[in-house]
Amino acid sequence: MRRFHLKKEKQNNKLKVIPLGGLEQIGMNITAFEYEDSIIVVDCGLSFPEDDMFGIDLVIPDVTYLKENLDKVKGFFITHGHEDHIGALPYILREVNVPIYATKLTMGIIDHKLEEHELLKKVKKKIVKYGQHINAGCFRIEFIKTNHSIQDAAALAIYSPAGIIVHTGDFKVDYTPVFGDTIDLQRFGEIGKKGVLALMCDSTNAERPGFTMSEKTVGRALENIFEEHQNNRIIVATFASNVDRVQQIINQAYKNGRKVVVEGRSMVNIISTATELGYISIPDNTLIDIEHLKNYPPEKTVLITTGSQGESMAALSRMANGTHRKVSIRPNDTIVFSSNPIPGNEKAVSKVINDLSRKGAEVIFQDVHVSGHACQEDIKLIYSLVRPKYAIPIHGEYKHRKAQAKIAQELGIDKDNIFLINSGDVLELDENSARVNGKVHVGDVMVDGLGVGDVGNIVLRDRHILAEEGIIIVVLTLDGGSGQVLAGPDIVSRGFVYVRDAGDLMDDAQAVLNTTMDHLMDKGVTDWGKIKQEIKDALGGFVWKETKRRPMIIPIIMEV
Repeated sequence: MRRFHLKKEKQNNKLKVIPLGGLEQIGMNITAFEYEDSIIVVDCGLSFPEDDMFGIDLVIPDVTYLKENLDKVKGFFITHGHEDHIGALPYILREVNVPIYATKLTMGIIDHKLEEHELLKKVKKKIVKYGQHINAGCFRIEFIKTNHSIQDAAALAIYSPAGIIVHTGDFKVDYTPVFGDTIDLQRFGEIGKKGVLALMCDSTNAERPGFTMSEKTVGRALENIFEEHQNNRIIVATFASNVDRVQQIINQAYKNGRKVVVEGRSMVNIISTATELGYISIPDNTLIDIEHLKNYPPEKTVLITTGSQGESMAALSRMANGTHRKVSIRPNDTIVFSSNPIPGNEKAVSKVINDLSRKGAEVIFQDVHVSGHACQEDIKLIYSLVRPKYAIPIHGEYKHRKAQAKIAQELGIDKDNIFLINSGDVLELDENSARVNGKVHVGDVMVDGLGVGDVGNIVLRDRHILAEEGIIIVVLTLDGGSGQVLAGPDIVSRGFVYVRDAGDLMDDAQAVLNTTMDHLMDKGVTDWGKIKQEIKDALGGFVWKETKRRPMIIPIIMEV
C-alpha cells in the first residue's frame, strides 16, 4: 500500500532544491530541500567580508524563507566543521531553532561555538555515525564517509519521495588519509545503482586537471624541511581546522625532539576539541605553553600558528609586523606556509611574507600544501559511481561551477539536465522533469560587532563616502524667537582636507555659507529642513567645483 502511495506522490509533487547561499562564492553554504510540508537544510555557513565592506566582521545568509516556513523546517544537516559550513549557526539558530545533525568532530566544533554564544543548552543536537539514516519529515538522510582537509567530513544521500539526491559536501578522494578511513566509494556506487535523481557536487577545484594529492604527501615535504633546518626554529602557518596537517607537524616535531607551541585562538580551540574527542594524538611532554618557549633553545621548538591567509589580526601577521607580545621573529627562523592563498587573499599573504623576509627569516611556501577538494579526475569518479540524471554543481564561483558542468557533459549527462543555478532559485525536479520555477528572498546579512543585520546597504554607502571623501560638519545657532543666526555657521572637517594647509579653500567655503545664510534670512526661511538642504546644496556644489570631491555634509542646527 505504501509503495503505491509513493508512486502517486511522485506524479503529483516535485522536490524543491533552494540554495540560500554559496553559489556565487566559496563561502556561506546553505541549501534548503523542500517536499510538501517538510524542509531540511544542509549546512549553515558564513563568508568573510569583501574589501569594500568597511568595518564588517562577517557575513551570514538571509534566511527569511526558513523563518517564514519555520513549521516545516525539520533540522540542519551539517557536512563538516569548516566556517563556511557551520559559522552562521549561532546567529541563525536564534531565529530558526531546529535540531542539528552532524558527525562527532563536527558537532564538537559546533558545541564550542554554541557555548561561546550561550546557546549550548537551548539547541537540540544529535551526533550521527556514517551509514546511519535520520528520518526528518518525508526525508531520510544518510551520512556517507568522505575525505577532506578536516576530519569527519560527510556526504549526504537525501532520500525523498521524488528520488535520491546525493550532496557531496566538500570532499577529495584520499586513498592514504593521515587519520581514519578512505572515502566510502563503495557506498556511492551502491546508491548509484538504486538510481540517483541529482548529484550536487563540490566545484572548488573543477578547473584543475588530474587527481588531488593525498594529505600524506605533505608529511614527506614536512619531513624534508625538518631535516634541512635542524638548527632553526620552525614556525608553521596553516588552517586551524586542518587537524591532519597539525597532526603531521606534531609527528615531525616529536621525531626531531622538538617542543610544540600552538598559537592563535581558533587553532587552540580546534586542537583542544580534536584532542578531547581523540582525532589528534599528541605525545606526552610535546606540547608546551607559549610562556615556556624561552626555556628551550629555538632549534628545539616548533610553533603552529594561524594567519596563513595574511589576516591582519592573526598570530603570524602580528609576529611579522612586530606587535606579537610573546614571539619575535629572528633571522634564524624558518617559516612554512602550509596552505595556498584563498582567492582574494594573495595581496595580504604577500605582505606578510615580505614582512617576515625583511626580518631575516627564511620563508617556505611551496609544496607544503595539498587541497582538500576534488580535482577533475576525482569529480569524474564520483559522477561515474553515482550516475545521476541531473547535475547541480555547487560550492564555487560561477567559473568553477561552469568547469564542473563541462565535466558532467563530457561524461554523457545531457546539457539540458545540468543546472547552473543561483542563490535564491527554486529548482523543482522529479523523474520526468526539472526546471527553475520561481525565486525566494536571499541576501547577505552583515555582522558588525554584536549587531546582526543592523548595518545595511545605506550604512555601508555612508561608510564608503566617509572612507573615500571624508566629512564636513556645519554648526550654527539660531534664535528660537526670531530665527536669526546667533552664532556660526562654523565648519569642522575630518578626512576631507588638512585644514591648516587649505586655509583659502576653507575661507571661501565659509564665505559661501555666509552668503547662503544671509539669503535665507532675508527671505525669512525658518524651516530647519529647508535650511539644512540649502546648506548641503550650496556647500556641496562649491566643494565639487573646487576639489572634484563629494564629502558627506552634515549641518547641525541648535536653538537658544
